[in-house]
Amino acid sequence: MFLNSRVKMMFLVAFLLTLQSHVPALDACPKCGNMLVPYPLSTSDNCGNPMYRIYCNNGALEFLSAQGLYYRILSINPSAYKLVIRPPLIGKDTCYSSDLAVGGLGLDENLPFNISVRNTVMLFNCSDNILLSPLNCSSTSYCRQYEEIEEGSGCKGTLCCHYLKDASMTSHRIRIRVGGCTAYTSVVDIKPVDPVDKWNYGIELQWMPPN
Repeated sequence: MFLNSRVKMMFLVAFLLTLQSHVPALDACPKCGNMLVPYPLSTSDNCGNPMYRIYCNNGALEFLSAQGLYYRILSINPSAYKLVIRPPLIGKDTCYSSDLAVGGLGLDENLPFNISVRNTVMLFNCSDNILLSPLNCSSTSYCRQYEEIEEGSGCKGTLCCHYLKDASMTSHRIRIRVGGCTAYTSVVDIKPVDPVDKWNYGIELQWMPPN
């Protein structure tokens, strides 16, 4: 009977070790530069949850788009399951966003990230077809204020519009193209009373918490 109990115990230990080997790592990843990497975000196979992969490149946290471009992560709010990435640069001589060649920002729909509904997206250098859309392309559009600062000066005088990235739109794409609109930027949680130099520039992404 003692032998049977010992054999059972050995089987139990082996079973528990097998279970443990299939449980994803629960430890948070180490800091990247001066930024914390809270769970479930992961910068390697040895920490976090690999479904929530971000990248630590030269001491800076970055998010990889579906098109293979890296976007700098500006902030992370783990309690709200959100992070903010830097919008692409806009060429001052061309009014082209730096990600125009790949059609703008796209997220992998198989991953647990999407674009939140707190982003006000501004489009620049648009074709006249944009006027058929419900976007705000009037003289009071936020994009007109952005044109007046240095970062947006390359798009001054172009047809521009803005819209709130709401739930009725795709939550995985901000699309630009030659023949449509060639540049964009985004502001998180914009307030009508805020001056342009107080805007929180960024693209807020949110993630679904792991089960």
